[in-house]
Amino acid sequence: MHTFSESLKLSQEQADPPWWDEVYMRAFPSIAETICVRSDGWAQRGGIDRVIVLKSGKTLNVDEKVRAIDYEDILLEYWSNKQRRVPGWVAKDLACDFIAYAFIPSKRCYLLPFQTLRLAWRRNCRLWVKKYRRVDAENGGAHPYTTVCVAVPIDVLMAALTDAILVTWEGQP
Repeated sequence: MHTFSESLKLSQEQADPPWWDEVYMRAFPSIAETICVRSDGWAQRGGIDRVIVLKSGKTLNVDEKVRAIDYEDILLEYWSNKQRRVPGWVAKDLACDFIAYAFIPSKRCYLLPFQTLRLAWRRNCRLWVKKYRRVDAENGGAHPYTTVCVAVPIDVLMAALTDAILVTWEGQP
């Protein structure tokens, strides 16, 4: 059990450290600029924490997730508000291209293509929710609620992403 406010505080504290620039420079060698998006608005609500502009003019929208402890799993939030049945970030449409999922101690970041991740989630969510550890975050305030995640092992998630990038069809060639 963890609290949303603690997770949010960690995320906000890790919005501008220099290692984010290093991550993006290594992942996207033709990077021209990054723009940190932290104020509330349509971009934040659409899952955009950072906009990456490539030299070609192409923009990439990234939702950043940070964990202060190394785990061998990735938390997938499937209920943002369990009581009100509000879907979590993995279960709803977002405007991001990638989820940047960073583990601070080991200095590793997984750049998960969001649409592929969503497809992997849709195909596997029932199994993962039954099989893997559930993590609840209690959110206080005037109207308390619970955010719910499932801790999917990284190797399992990577295999599901690989499966999701293959598309097959039937019919005439």
